[in-house]
Amino acid sequence: MDAILNDTSAKMEKTISALKAEYGAIRAGRANPAVLDKIRVDYYGTPTPINQMAAVAVSEARILTIQPWDASTVRGIERAIQGSDLGINPQSDGRTIRLMFPQLTEDHRKNIAKDIKHQAEDAKVSIRGTRRDIAEKLKKQQKAAELTEDDLKDLEKELQELTDRFIKEIDALAVAKDKEVMEI
Repeated sequence: MDAILNDTSAKMEKTISALKAEYGAIRAGRANPAVLDKIRVDYYGTPTPINQMAAVAVSEARILTIQPWDASTVRGIERAIQGSDLGINPQSDGRTIRLMFPQLTEDHRKNIAKDIKHQAEDAKVSIRGTRRDIAEKLKKQQKAAELTEDDLKDLEKELQELTDRFIKEIDALAVAKDKEVMEI
């Protein structure tokens, strides 16, 4: 029985990890290397993440510096950033690429806050879906006489507590990210 709850917890933890990754990629007006995680550069015919081709660092609050290990990849990295939905034009001196993050407007902040809420709601739906799937499996086990009715009730109660804990964690992540985006 503990194995079922451990598997469920692991599935729900993956949802939280995915949400954290999505929130990390949200541009909140300051330089954050995670915004580059989804961008791939064609490196000798292989789509490669920027952080595997270069040293990425925050040099100032709103400036991200990218120093490729292979100088011949500077143009490719620039093109990949320009072609992405990042909305920032890279500036290069031939060896180092700089990304200047502009101050976000109030409207843009509000739109990002809406996206944060939508992502949180999607994560909650995923958590609840996992709970529903496991609850159905438990009921099938009880019908097949693999579980007693008391065991089923206990497991359902633990499953609900697990679900509530992860929902609270999602809410806390969303509030923290919203606060980060809305502060000037």
